[in-house]
Order: sequence, then structure tokens, then C-alpha cells
Amino acid sequence: MSTGQMHLGQHPIDDDLVRRLIAEQFPQWAGLTVRRFPSGGTVNAMYRLGEGLVVRLPLLKGGAADVAVEQEWLPRLASRLPVAIPEVLGAGEPTEDYPWPWSVYRWLGGETPEPGAVGEPILLAKDLAAFVASMRSSTLPGAPNAYRGGPLASLDASTRAAAEELRGIPQEGVDCDAAIAVWEEALHAPAWAGPPVWLHADLMPGNLLVHDGRLTSVIDFGCTGVGDPACDLFPAWNLLPPAARATFRDALGLDDATWTRGRGRALSQALIALPYYRTTNPAMAHTARHAIRAALADA
Repeated sequence: MSTGQMHLGQHPIDDDLVRRLIAEQFPQWAGLTVRRFPSGGTVNAMYRLGEGLVVRLPLLKGGAADVAVEQEWLPRLASRLPVAIPEVLGAGEPTEDYPWPWSVYRWLGGETPEPGAVGEPILLAKDLAAFVASMRSSTLPGAPNAYRGGPLASLDASTRAAAEELRGIPQEGVDCDAAIAVWEEALHAPAWAGPPVWLHADLMPGNLLVHDGRLTSVIDFGCTGVGDPACDLFPAWNLLPPAARATFRDALGLDDATWTRGRGRALSQALIALPYYRTTNPAMAHTARHAIRAALADA
């Protein structure tokens, strides 16, 4: 759950604003209760609307483009995937009170898995591999480029800067020399030579829902598009223990180069996230610490 303000320029959102937006644009739902849903997400605020709906509103201008991506591609992807994904029931418009598009979705139940404390890690690894494989095998034309889907070199400067920032936070205990060595190994791994594949591109624990240890839903497709398949390997290090990590890799039949790039991407994301969110978003900071430890141990 987030505490404090995560971003400069974050738009203020509260229950009253959501009630006004719903009453103005979706009067059929105006009588439903509105309550903030605690989330470790970094891009959107979430509000339960009655028992069966959820409202998601971007916190920043940069998140507004994700709304259009989801509204366009979620209906096309839904039938191709082995688990539930969000269903857009209402496309909200900007107003004088709120400057960006937003959405109403059907509520998806389940629990967010905890890094390092997964109930059925081997089964979850197989479920995650099946989801990733289904995304990869999608052949929907006209796909956007996935966020984070490009070459690793584009992340080099920000990854090194984050590692240097963490050197100045000794209480985090990050071995920054080891982290840079793992990062450089990923940079030197052979690049993806095949065509770009469909990706979720943001498989963080907070975007996964489980029940009895099994994957039931994947949410937040704002980063989706096509790119390097290594971009969808985040759960191997930000969620799964070593044995389940191996199961995940085997189920996807990954070569050494793709695995090395995937580890580098997961490490980069975690190095950048930790100093940024360590005092404002405990869930993201916890995931980042877990991913850094796992990536370094795996290497």
C-alpha cells in the first residue's frame, strides 16, 4: 500500500472526486458506494465501486496514454489468454476537475502474491509460464511497442545512476559492484534476433492475482505491446523462489541469452525502483529488494 505522495505533480484524487465523475458520466452507477482500494500500484489510483466494479484513474499525465492502450487491446486479448484480465465497462472522459481519461472495470477477486512467500510456487510458476506463452503466441496485428520492450542499452544510464544512488544508502545493503557486473553481463548477451512478440511488460507481483496459490488474473496492461520476450520474465526474480524459477524457465524453453537479458531487466527495474519508492511505497520497495537479492544470487 502506498503512503504519502509518490510523484511530483501527482493529481489529487479522493472519494468525492470519484463520486462526481461517476454521477456525471455513468449515472446508472451513481448510487453505488465508492471507497479507495489500497494498492501498491504506482501509476493509478483505484476505487471500489459497489461490489462488482473498480475505477482506475491515472495519477500522472504520463499514465493517461495507458488508459487508451487498455481500452483498445484488452477486449482483443481476453479470449487468447488462460486467465482472466480486466474488462472495460466504462470509458471515462476528462473534466474540469480531472484532466485525463479513466476507466471503470469489472472487479476481479483474488490476492496479490507476496515475494518470497508464495503458497504454491511450482504451480504458480507453471501458470505464469502459460500466461507468458499465450501472450507470445498472440498474432494480433497493429500492436504498439511495449513499454520496456526495446534494447537493454536504453536502460544503461538510468540503471547505473540508480546503482550509484544506492551506494549512498548503505542501510539498504545492496552490493552495487555485483549488481553492475550482472547488469553488464546482460548488456553483452546476444540480442533477440526474432520478430517482436506480444508482452504484458509489467509482470510485477501487484499485477497478479492468485487464489489458493494459483494464478487467476493478470491486471494492468498499460505497458502491453510487442518487443523482446525477455521483458516478461520479471516474476522469475521478483516473485518466485529458485526451484520455481527453474520451473518457469523450463516451461518456457528459454535460451541462455534470453534468460540473461531477462535477469538484467528485472535487476534494472528493481535498482531504479528502490531508491525512488523506498519511503513512499513499501510494497514496491519490498519487491525491489527481493528482486535485487534474487538476481544477484541467481547470477
